[in-house]
Amino acid sequence: MKTAFVTGASSGFGRAICQRLVANGYRVIGGARRMEKLQALERELGDNFIPLALDVTDVNSINAAVAQITEAAPGIDLLVNNAGLALGVERAQVSSAENWQRMIDTNITGLAMVTHAVLPQMVKADSGMIINIGSIAGTYPYPGGNVYGASKAFVRQFSLNLRADLAGTRVRVSNIEPGLCSGTDFSVVRLNGDMAAVDALYRDVQAILPEDIAATVAWIAEQPAHVNINTIEIMPVAQTSAALNVVRDLPAC
Repeated sequence: MKTAFVTGASSGFGRAICQRLVANGYRVIGGARRMEKLQALERELGDNFIPLALDVTDVNSINAAVAQITEAAPGIDLLVNNAGLALGVERAQVSSAENWQRMIDTNITGLAMVTHAVLPQMVKADSGMIINIGSIAGTYPYPGGNVYGASKAFVRQFSLNLRADLAGTRVRVSNIEPGLCSGTDFSVVRLNGDMAAVDALYRDVQAILPEDIAATVAWIAEQPAHVNINTIEIMPVAQTSAALNVVRDLPAC
């Protein structure tokens, strides 16, 4: 039985990914801060789901989690770096430095440090797969995207650079970049619980769902050992890239 380690497993993409992988025959170790949600998922999924307390912004928590995984399983076949968040939609010049730091700590440092802790075992086994959850925000800039978009650009480039470093091994790395997605806490967190703003964002739009991302993870994981999916960008049909913005009537320089 293959073993998967999924970060940010308590809700949204992470929860759906755990459900799909268990259904596909994996033993899944789900890491997150909210143990009560992980325990509820354990009751739903049974013995093939192992809840694990994990804060990806705390290197001690990461090291303790990897030590526990080593005891519970002979090795990690699939790492899904899903933990991440966006905070705020303010323009950079008026945004919160605290929000910026938290996004950097989670989306960049946390993802990198979890990878750093798991990767040597995969290289030693000459087998394994890492699937990072990025975002189209890492490719398409928009007002208010600032540090969140930059953090997801890091995920994209980090994934490609891992591929370069892993040349000559059988370890594979992929990056999934979702667009507008409903059915998660993402926008609730980003908009600080403003449900009117959340509802307006998704009104009259058929967005992609966590189950769509979970199906994509499962598809990548099912590819033959000689195939690496570098990057997948996913948007709902209702979403496209916007035209470049031009501001009229600026004072002459």
